[in-house]
Amino acid sequence: MKARSPLFYFFSIIGPGLVVMLADTDAGSVITAAQSGAAWGYKLLLLQFILIPILYIAQELAVRLGIFTGKGHGELIKDHFGKKWAWLSVSTLLITCFGAIVTEFVGVVGVGNLFGVNPIISVSLATTFLIVVVWTSSYLTVERVAIILGLFELVFFYVAFKSHPSITNITSTMLQIPIHNKDYLFLVAGNIGAVIMPFMIFYQQSAIVDKGLKPGDIKVARIDTAVGAVITQLIMAAVLVAVAATIGKTNPNASLNTVEQISHAITPFLGSNAGKIIFAIGMLGSSMVAAVVVSLTAGWGVGEVIGFKRSLQNHPKEAPIFYGLYSIFLIIGAIVVASGKINLVKLSVGIEVMNAILLPIVLIFLFLLAKNALPEKYRLKGPYAYISGAIILITSCFGVYSGIMGAVTG
Repeated sequence: MKARSPLFYFFSIIGPGLVVMLADTDAGSVITAAQSGAAWGYKLLLLQFILIPILYIAQELAVRLGIFTGKGHGELIKDHFGKKWAWLSVSTLLITCFGAIVTEFVGVVGVGNLFGVNPIISVSLATTFLIVVVWTSSYLTVERVAIILGLFELVFFYVAFKSHPSITNITSTMLQIPIHNKDYLFLVAGNIGAVIMPFMIFYQQSAIVDKGLKPGDIKVARIDTAVGAVITQLIMAAVLVAVAATIGKTNPNASLNTVEQISHAITPFLGSNAGKIIFAIGMLGSSMVAAVVVSLTAGWGVGEVIGFKRSLQNHPKEAPIFYGLYSIFLIIGAIVVASGKINLVKLSVGIEVMNAILLPIVLIFLFLLAKNALPEKYRLKGPYAYISGAIILITSCFGVYSGIMGAVTG
């Protein structure tokens, strides 16, 4: 048998990290970056780069756990801490996943609204597409589709370029940090809270197991995660720069809380029709890849605690509960957004508050598992353990702070 080339091997391993990182830059994250640029210009740009290693550190622990234990996050918690703790962790996961899926469909509806498409039609088409892809495809096919959808986000780089940002203005203001301003600190917390989400840790660990990665694949899997972390934060930076160079310069007090508001703020600088299409491609890609990730994560998480078949390698007839949960999650999210009977703004605030408050639970379990569930050689220990622990503690504190501030503001 002809040996596989190193390049073929490399591209056969990458995927879980890239997919989950592209899903990280979802509709909610794009809105956060846009609001940051509108309100503070380039003063939150440096933060986007600082968050790259923080994001990598957390997700690399999920990579280790998936490869060296062969188990998903929920299953590992059940094995090491008991079923009650596993249900607690998975319950927080389901809450945050539901909040995320609502956010993604809000993004889909927002894109549809730009072109006069009825919200019911927008979410129906998106839901049908996502269900058909997962029900009729293997893990590798689903992964490739997710990557293709997520790569649409790269158009935000073009949007940033066409906004003609001033390099002089960027370098002179990005280091100006109004640390005592509460509104600034709130957006700092919001950006940090948008980087590490509970579903990301569950998804990447489960995806690595489902893909069948082995200990020998750890090096490439880490590269996959590192590249994804860089790309997702550069996309966030691109959105921030685009808005800061346009609406942030002409109307810095603008409220950018919906897809339509962001589009209307920056597309005039790109050309009305072309700009609208380019922006829609990026937003739709970010929403769709995140919808796949959070819905699969919900099915994987519940399956890991209960014990039913939960692999994309299984036919739907072999794993009906897993595929059913995936579909139900999408359908419920679609109904909530398309109904028009719920105040989505208030719902989004509530979801963000809950997500931020629950984040420490997931990060603490991640840290403890990395210290205790891995083979001795790959266990979290020494100076790196202290560094990782400090980063997890700081991120958790900012998550809780963001939640409290969100509740007060709301």
